[in-house]
Amino acid sequence: MIAQLKGKLAEASLTEIVLDVQGVGYDVAVPLSTADRLPSIGSEVLLYTHLQVREDAMQLYGFASKEERALFRLLIVSVPGVGPRLALNVLSCMSVEGLCAAVKNKDLKAIGKINGIGKKTAERMVVELGDKLEQLFPGAGFTLAAGAGSPGEKKHTMEEQDAINALETLGYKRELACRTVERIAESADGKGITAENLIRKALAMMNS
Repeated sequence: MIAQLKGKLAEASLTEIVLDVQGVGYDVAVPLSTADRLPSIGSEVLLYTHLQVREDAMQLYGFASKEERALFRLLIVSVPGVGPRLALNVLSCMSVEGLCAAVKNKDLKAIGKINGIGKKTAERMVVELGDKLEQLFPGAGFTLAAGAGSPGEKKHTMEEQDAINALETLGYKRELACRTVERIAESADGKGITAENLIRKALAMMNS
């Protein structure tokens, strides 16, 4: 089992990176929560990893913290219908503390906002994860009051808002659309930003 990797960041997108470890490039799938914390290309990175082995393939998943990796493993083992890709979506849309709070408060609406999570899967998550989350992350998010929400959204330009609305119309969850568009806009540094460009690049990243 590969438990962690430390090397130079060779390539990076919102969903996948290539980590150069002494000349060997490791292709690692990551959630947005980890992608948001990555340094610039060429910088050193430490990722806590999970190796998923199937009959036809092996895939590495990487996380910025041990807590995120622990939650990822709990999701794919404990919740029927949640595989690695869907577990990454959960971590992309909610923090460990946020998910703990939503499960504790049985907030199906908040959980249902995660891309790919329907009502039945949200209900399974609440049933299967309640006690396990509290044991795995003592106190994390469990002191939040019922109905506590996530911080307010960042203000967007007209082009960013148009792109986010278009992505929502296409079926993507708002939080995922916001984070993707914001990341693209930041990397472009205001140059050549149009709603059409944002939509095209966001779709390419989210479907890669």
